[in-house]
Amino acid sequence: MKGFRFIDLFAGIGGFRIAMESLGGECVFSSEWDKYAQITYEINYGSKPYGDITKDEVKNKIPKNFDLLCAGFPCQAFSIAGKRGGFDDTRGTLFFEVATIIKKHKPKAIFLENVKGLYNHDKGKTLKTILNTLREDLGYFVPEPKIINSKFYGVPQNRERIFIVGFRNDLNIDEFQYPTNNKISSVVEEIIEKKEVSVKYYLSNQYLSTLREHRKRHESKGNGFGYQILDNDSVANAIVCGGMGKERNLIIDKRLSTFIPVTKIKGEVNKEGIRRLTPRECARLQGFPESFKIEVSDAQAYKQFGNSVAIPAIKATGSKILTKLVNALSTKNSEKRNKN
Repeated sequence: MKGFRFIDLFAGIGGFRIAMESLGGECVFSSEWDKYAQITYEINYGSKPYGDITKDEVKNKIPKNFDLLCAGFPCQAFSIAGKRGGFDDTRGTLFFEVATIIKKHKPKAIFLENVKGLYNHDKGKTLKTILNTLREDLGYFVPEPKIINSKFYGVPQNRERIFIVGFRNDLNIDEFQYPTNNKISSVVEEIIEKKEVSVKYYLSNQYLSTLREHRKRHESKGNGFGYQILDNDSVANAIVCGGMGKERNLIIDKRLSTFIPVTKIKGEVNKEGIRRLTPRECARLQGFPESFKIEVSDAQAYKQFGNSVAIPAIKATGSKILTKLVNALSTKNSEKRNKN
């Protein structure tokens, strides 16, 4: 389905956009409120995304006609006031903004992505309300959502996300198969920089000692929480934007030639070669191309890639969506010709 038009809501740094453009799509609107993500987006795509999608002046910029709505909306609890748990019960949440846009523009298909925890969020009420809204109030065929793991789609990252796909009822689509898992085909070694990286990515002895003590305390309580050093032939843990995220994906890289710190650290740089992944390595874990420009601070880059979608998993699912649309539209056009 070449030339299909899509919009990119809660766009982040454009993971959905890269996937959909690679399938022949044209992005006709994007929205992202974070100013640093906007910078990265504009540098890479040549256009600045619109801001806060909750504002009417932003929603009014959306073109009337587009085929596919893409959104990696944040997960929020709903204050379910009614009995059905439908459209009206989503007010005050960011999903409500997505639902409002779907109601107005009625795109042929929708593709939503969220954290795995949405399945059981608020004892399942949140997902139930989303599905009721899409199915009953907005008129879409929505198959049971599926948790997709990016490690089966060509990137060495154990990242599970819930995908929700829907098709407008008048297209008469009543079945959809999410992509099936492939064999794990990529390992951490493939995303590691080929050359020596800056000493700033290496942990100090003092911080490394703190991490070890922290893990020891948790292990004594029977918890498995703590830092982790990845094997080169393994799959990385999911990259996240905060907390212990970076420390769950440490590697050993003994190519460092100078141990003189370039940032303020406590203690000396460790001599074991233990370091964090670089932002570029995180970009590779999410399937971003080498040409993708990273011109924000490391702190912002880690946040942006941690919040992003895994592009290959999005592309695999997007391809399935487009196949369904092409077949449905072909059938519809054939029926119309036969009537005439």
